[in-house]
Amino acid sequence: MGGVLGLIQIDQSTVAIKETFGKFDAILQPGCHCLPWCLGQQIAGYLSLRVQQLDVRCETKTKDNVFVNVVASVQYRALADKASDAFYRLSNTREQIQSYVFDVIRASVPKMNLDDVFEQKNEIARAVEDELEKAMSAYGYEIVQTLIVDIEPDEHVKRAMNEINAGMITTMLEIAKWHGREGLAARMRLAATEKAEAEKILQIKRAEGEAESKYLAGVGIARQRQAIVDGLRDSVLAFSENVPGTSSKDVMDMVLVTQYFDTMKDIGASSKSSAVFIPHGPGAVKDIASQIRDGQLQGRMV
Repeated sequence: MGGVLGLIQIDQSTVAIKETFGKFDAILQPGCHCLPWCLGQQIAGYLSLRVQQLDVRCETKTKDNVFVNVVASVQYRALADKASDAFYRLSNTREQIQSYVFDVIRASVPKMNLDDVFEQKNEIARAVEDELEKAMSAYGYEIVQTLIVDIEPDEHVKRAMNEINAGMITTMLEIAKWHGREGLAARMRLAATEKAEAEKILQIKRAEGEAESKYLAGVGIARQRQAIVDGLRDSVLAFSENVPGTSSKDVMDMVLVTQYFDTMKDIGASSKSSAVFIPHGPGAVKDIASQIRDGQLQGRMV
């Protein structure tokens, strides 16, 4: 019945393009309208006023010869007061926007190194938005916002960037040389330099640690020997005072004999001890005592 009477309904956020005998007549707003078809009036088409989004993937090359895929997200909408331009002047809006995005990205990115592309993606998005705004406003479209949502380098370059903290440097350098990718080779040289610096620091710290450990071990041995000497001296003095008629030499010989037998006992009691060949007998103990005394006398003379 509506078709017979020429009644049409236009939904919210949509406008209709009215023609009379094939010529643009008016823009119909949302609501109910009467179009007597017998008078040559008809709807040429509908135009959405909602914000639409177009994701554009553009492959280009940076200044340091690294190929990247830049993904730009363009949000746009048709203007109600310029609906006729938006409907009639462009046959394919999305392809037109995509062409402008390609043009701006391929003019901007080749002037930057790969690191700068990541750091200045907002400037790239602003350049795309400004260019689109100037171009699309003449066709009845408004560019709401433009975002650079992804920057994806070549797979070899991504692997090289990850290898900065890994160890497969030589293999990746060969790949870079084989494919002639200057950007990849530069990143691998940087990775090798950083790895060498890290190994250098580790070696220096390891050497410093070993030196400190040896120094502390030497201090500990010196203190241990000093404690033994002090203990022997106190024992000799105490024994000489409590047992009249004994000399320091007698006390020292007795101490050495005691330590000698304690050592033999420890060696015999250990199940994992190696074979030890030492002179055995009272004469051997006397020789050991003489050697110790001679060593102490020589140390005092020095």
